[in-house]
Order: sequence, then structure tokens, then C-alpha cells
Amino acid sequence: MTRVLVVDDEPQIRRALAINLRARGYEVVEAPTGEDALVAAADRHPDVVVLDLGLPGIDGIEVVEGIRGWSNVPIVVLSVRDAESDKVAALDAGADDYVTKPFGMDELLARMRAALRRAVPAPEEPVVDAEGLRIDLAAKRVYRCDDGDEEDEVHLTPTEWGLVEVLARHRGKLVSQKQLLQEVWGPAYGTEANYLRVHMAAIRRKLEPDPGQPRWFVTEPGMGYRLEV
Repeated sequence: MTRVLVVDDEPQIRRALAINLRARGYEVVEAPTGEDALVAAADRHPDVVVLDLGLPGIDGIEVVEGIRGWSNVPIVVLSVRDAESDKVAALDAGADDYVTKPFGMDELLARMRAALRRAVPAPEEPVVDAEGLRIDLAAKRVYRCDDGDEEDEVHLTPTEWGLVEVLARHRGKLVSQKQLLQEVWGPAYGTEANYLRVHMAAIRRKLEPDPGQPRWFVTEPGMGYRLEV
């Protein structure tokens, strides 16, 4: 059964969507706020998200950015905002489609089905291997191996592990500073680049053969970080 996360602060719209979706065989999870949406997305792993932009607290754009930090789940924005700038902002943040209110249920369902068809499941690779470094995402452990010696486990703090885990799940790709901050510290963060500098320096001291010339944990100046494997 396809699980749909419906995010809207208007109870009548959530209720109408839930009734229509359940009548068509969907499982529905409801969230009235952006904060609730991020928790539900992490805990319930929906197959598709239907998201309003005008939410109390964290707005819809921030919800899209927060989910995109770790998930490729299809996101269909459903909003009364019809300005081109709002649509562009939502799509640039990572939304897959945009439907304006008032809307037809058949159109929304068609957009959801199209987004689901386009969705490509992320490959589940629990272990990231590089020459001299092994990151076990399932066990939440990191190992170093120098010059053919046996592997030694390296103990990281919870924050250090959080950064390593996010970079490992996006290995080979640039992860922006904002993505890292929101994924590790929470959605209220986004500009505290000094946090990243301090903790990335500690990670390099523990894991890199030469912390001054990092081999794996690479900085893209002014943009973010990348795990090169």
C-alpha cells in the first residue's frame, strides 16, 4: 500500500485529502506543521509527500530542503500560492511538482502517480569502502587501515558521526553547508558554518592520513563538503 504524508495546517483540507486518498487505497499520514512533517518523514518513510507551503513555524520550502537532505521521496507541493517565484523556489528546493489550490482531486492523483513513476529508489549500500577507510552505516562505525595493517575502529562523537554519515550517504556529491547543518543539528540551523569547520577539522584529525591535505573529506570553499571515495 502506497503511504502518503499529507502536510497542511488546515484541518478540513487534511481531512478531505485523507478521505479521498484512503477511498482509493492509499495509506495516509497527516502532519499539521513543518516540524511534524520532518518527524513523520523520518519515522514513517512515506512513498510520496503532499505538502502545503504556508505552514506555521517551519514553512514548506524549509520542509522540502530538510527532507532532501537525506531522502529522494517524491514531493508534490499543494499550495494557494500561484506566483511564479513561489513555484520556482519550491522546485529549486527539491519539490517534484506543484499544484495550486483550488485543485481537482483527479489532477492531484495524476501528479502523484507521475512523481511516483519517476522516483528512483536510492541504492542501499550499508558499507562505504575506500582505500584505508571503511564506513559501516548499518553499525554506525568507522575503521582506518594504514599500510596493510589490520583495521582499527576510530571512535567519533555523535556529532562527528552525524556529519560522516550524511557525507557517506551522498558520497561523491557536494553536500551544502545548509544541508549538513539541518541534517545534523536540526532544521533551525543553516548559517552556522563555524560549527562545520570545527567538527570537520576534528574528523580529519581522526581519519585523514594528512589532515592538512585531506584525501577523503574535501572542502568546496563557500559551498560545502564532499566525501571522495
